[in-house]
Amino acid sequence: MATESPQSGFGQRPGQRPAASTEAAARVRTAHRHFARRREIPNLDAATLAQGLGWFSVALGAAAILAPRALGSATGLGRETRGMVRSIGVRELATGVGILGQRNPAPWLWARAVGDVVDLSLLLTGMRPGSPGRGRAAFSFTAVAGLLALDALAASHLTKHAGHPLVSGVAAPTDLYFETSIATAKSPEECYRFWRNIENLPRFMESLESVQALDERRFHWVAKGPAATTLEWDCEITEDRPGAALAWRTLNGAQVPNAGSVIFEPAPHGRGTIVRLSIHYSPIGGQLTSALARLLRQDPQSQVREDLRRFKQLLESGEIATTQGQPTGRRTFIGRAARRWRLTSSN
Repeated sequence: MATESPQSGFGQRPGQRPAASTEAAARVRTAHRHFARRREIPNLDAATLAQGLGWFSVALGAAAILAPRALGSATGLGRETRGMVRSIGVRELATGVGILGQRNPAPWLWARAVGDVVDLSLLLTGMRPGSPGRGRAAFSFTAVAGLLALDALAASHLTKHAGHPLVSGVAAPTDLYFETSIATAKSPEECYRFWRNIENLPRFMESLESVQALDERRFHWVAKGPAATTLEWDCEITEDRPGAALAWRTLNGAQVPNAGSVIFEPAPHGRGTIVRLSIHYSPIGGQLTSALARLLRQDPQSQVREDLRRFKQLLESGEIATTQGQPTGRRTFIGRAARRWRLTSSN
């Protein structure tokens, strides 16, 4: 195994990041950019537009369900059409969730376009001569016609590229990126050696079941998926700086496309290491599923923070602390009553 460059940290000012870490950070940032370019699809604006239309449908559907009379009056349909407006709201909410929650939202965009045509026919009735809301209905008709054009544009583009690995897999707009870090008392070389032995990762990464080496730079990962399923993918090491940094990315066809890097930066005054981990990934189910996972504290960013905490414990003490099997110290009503009875009896 190669040794760390003798220039690493040589002649640096106090608090300055070592040259090896700085160079490694620049290289892994390049790897992240390469990951994004590899995953780019033709005319990315169409996929971004689909996400915007999805959120618009959710907002419009919620407004129609919660305030049907106000929305009916504002669009020129009239207050007496609240039942019809509510049904439109349910449809919009369903199509919005479908667009945001599916890897290929094209079918839901086509469904939304059909709904636009229905809405246009309804607005025509509000544009009849003598209708009190004729002007508002005309304005709404123009707005819905524009939305129909956008829906058809995004749907036709995504249908055309349905065979593209990103459209049939995980769409690029759902890509997420985050960074997290932790300080440990161990040296950068010790942290690197432990992490570079890739088979160690399942020991502190709770979602990983196994990591198997295919060769010196390629590995097969098996992880826990949702609903008791398993996810598998192959990845390759794209940057390996002994004692300084590691970077990786998944190979084509991965169930969970991702790229990442870990930098082992010497802490100030030689007091251990700051481990900086960055992840670029595509969540299963898109941004809506990712948002729900964050609310439940089950998203990858929260999990990775806990993984780094276990990495620190395992490296420093050789084991991971757990509270399983320990009493919570919580006093129950019966316990408090028994304690008061004993005190009363003793007096």
